[in-house]
Formats: sequence, structure tokens, C-alpha cells
Amino acid sequence: MAQPVTASGLTTGHAPFVEEARHRGELYIEQKYELYSAENHESWKRLYQRIQSRWARYANDHFLKGIEVLDLAPDRVPRLTEINQRLEPLTGFQAKPVSGYVPGFLFFDCLRRREFPTTITIRPPDRMDYLPEPDIFHDVAGHVPMHTERAFADTLVRFGDCAHTAVEMTASVRDPRERARRLTNIVKAMSRFFWFTVEFGLMRGRQGTCAYGSGLLSSYGELEHAIESDEVQRYPVQLEWLINQGAEIDHYQPLLFIIDSFDHLFGLVDRLEHWMRQGKLDNVAPGLPEIQESDLRSFLDAAAKV
Repeated sequence: MAQPVTASGLTTGHAPFVEEARHRGELYIEQKYELYSAENHESWKRLYQRIQSRWARYANDHFLKGIEVLDLAPDRVPRLTEINQRLEPLTGFQAKPVSGYVPGFLFFDCLRRREFPTTITIRPPDRMDYLPEPDIFHDVAGHVPMHTERAFADTLVRFGDCAHTAVEMTASVRDPRERARRLTNIVKAMSRFFWFTVEFGLMRGRQGTCAYGSGLLSSYGELEHAIESDEVQRYPVQLEWLINQGAEIDHYQPLLFIIDSFDHLFGLVDRLEHWMRQGKLDNVAPGLPEIQESDLRSFLDAAAKV
């Protein structure tokens, strides 16, 4: 029998511990903290220290309070157990370590249970500015501070409810091709909603427009660009526009949407579910994001169990 790889280091794309877990089909894992290398901790330190001034200038107040409450270490990769000890009493949320990409329904179902799938690897030092896949800096420094805010956390749970509604609404469709077609459109609409709000959302703040989307809050370059650049179109959020707008995957977003508050966002998720029940998400505009087979399969498998 082959011996397990014990080399240290949890660098994105070069983490034997994570790759072996994924090979075994293990989605939910533990954070083997002793595997982080000095280089991994240095990457976190560089990412954290350089973005702090931009958080102070462009992040929403709830995020800044979350950073303070979680007491994230500026000079080392955080321990998820320590984060959860501070986070769970506030909103019931926990950061749940995973080995990689979590298929759509499973991801939203985690949110419904107040669990946030969290990547444990960190980007290499030569990829500080852009990484196509999430890493622990994006997930913990970008997402998790927002989970300390009750209204935002409840909105994520409501999003998880929508995934279950999608399954319930399509489980009775007898033609498997039609069921798959409807779910593909619904998942595309949900993905766009999540993309333009939770990942790349702007909101009105005390001193003007600020960021609450985690894709912005974890990006040194795009955070400033999203607020300051004349190249970005910024509009008050419109649900019918948002669910039909293609997402830009591999470069700065040219179009962003602004919410008034997290109560406003919660109401938008309510309306999204209402539209789903009315069949208004069964035919959305084509375009990005493309729905991965694993995402569609996760919804189809859940529908088969209803």
C-alpha cells in the first residue's frame, strides 16, 4: 500500500493533504494547521497587511466590525477553530473546511445550516493579485467577517432555502430533460444573484458607496477599482436585470449593483424565491456563468430524493 504524502505546505494547487482527500472523495475535511509552511504564513501576512488601508477606505462598516470581532491575526493563517469560537455565538455560522469546489446544492444547503464551506489552502507568493479559484484569504478575510452581521447571515440562510425550493419545484417534472433544463436556468439565475451580491455587491454607506461583496473585499486591486474607476458602471440593483446579466469571470467587473441595506438584500432573496415559484426563473438569458455538470447533478440528485 502506498504511504500517504506528509510533505508540509498548503499552497493552492500544491497541497498533497488536500489532493489526497479529494482523491478519496472527501469533501469535508479538517484544517491540518501544522501543515502550513512559513511561506504560507508569509503569503497571508502580505495579503492582509497590504489590503488593510483599502478596507478602512472602501469596506462597509459591518465588515470592519467583523474583522475586529474575529480578531484575525495579521501575520499568520488563522485557525478556523478559533474563528468559529468567536463567530458562532454571534450568528450561529461556522467556517467549515473543505477539500475543494462544493457543488451548487451542497453549497447552498451548507448555508441553510449556517455553515460556510471554507478552502484551507492559500495562494502562492507569485500569485498575490489574482487566483481563479478561492483560497483561505478570499474565504476567511473576504467572506467570514460578513457572517458576524445578523441580517447578512440570515440572508445567506434564506438563499439556502431557495435551493430547496428549486428542488421542490422541479421534482414533480416528469420529463428528465425538461427538469434538467429548468434547473439549469434556475441555478444560473441563483448563481448570478450570488455573484452580483454576495461576491461583488456594493451598498450605500454613511459616506457613500462601499463594498460588501467578498470578491471585492479580498482583492487589493479590484476593491479600489470597484469604487473609484470611471470604467465601472454602478446601478441600483434590479432583480430582473441581475438574473439575466452575464458574469465576468476572469477580469475586473465592469458592471456592479448597489443595495440599500441587508434588509433590502433579504427582501430581494424573498422575491427571487417568489419568482422561482411563479416559473420566472425557468427561462433566463443565456451566457455566463456556465453551469457545471457537478452543480446541475447536485440539484438533480436532491430532486430525486423528494
